[in-house]
Amino acid sequence: MALRKTWVVVLLAVAVYVVMYIGYAAHWGWLGAVDSSTLDVLYRYGRAHPGWVSFWDVFCTVLGPTAFRLLALVVIVVALVRRQLRIALFLAISIELSGFVAEAAKALADRPRPATALVSAPSTSFPSGHAVGVMVGVLALWTVALPMVRRSLRGWVMALGVLVVLAIGFGRVALNVHYPSDVLGGWALGYLYYAACLLVLTRTPVRATAETPEALDSAR
Repeated sequence: MALRKTWVVVLLAVAVYVVMYIGYAAHWGWLGAVDSSTLDVLYRYGRAHPGWVSFWDVFCTVLGPTAFRLLALVVIVVALVRRQLRIALFLAISIELSGFVAEAAKALADRPRPATALVSAPSTSFPSGHAVGVMVGVLALWTVALPMVRRSLRGWVMALGVLVVLAIGFGRVALNVHYPSDVLGGWALGYLYYAACLLVLTRTPVRATAETPEALDSAR
């Protein structure tokens, strides 16, 4: 049952990414209206409240993909010292290389940033690199860390991860450096890349997050 549910999520992520990509490329009216109206509200609020812009700019920098790559690097070193090679390889491929996946997807879509961006941001807009990187980072670290967390605390750890993913996505839209469709596409691509890394490195079908750490750690 858990396996079936996981593949349902994979298919849903594929559908979300495809719809967001095609919707932008084909200039779907409803998607453009949602994107532009959301940015307009947040742009006007940001222009009137500079502190709001500064907060989200700092937040997205401190808890962005770079922070997850640095944290993953520490865990990779610890895993190598403990000879947990599969865990180290999993984190290296999933988290450390997620930026290349995001940049490749950006180059393919070549969507310009919103003209109303409240802060400067390099590269193109679709998908959100922050959304991709943070989604992969949270899921991959969950996979490795949850078995070491007390059962009574696992719900809190997972809730914290969800909150970070959602907050980063909202922050990028609040800063007007991404359309909402960029963030949705980034979350979908991040999940798909994580699932692909997990499938390849465990050599078994992708399973629910709470069950996967044992598969990764079984190669010690």
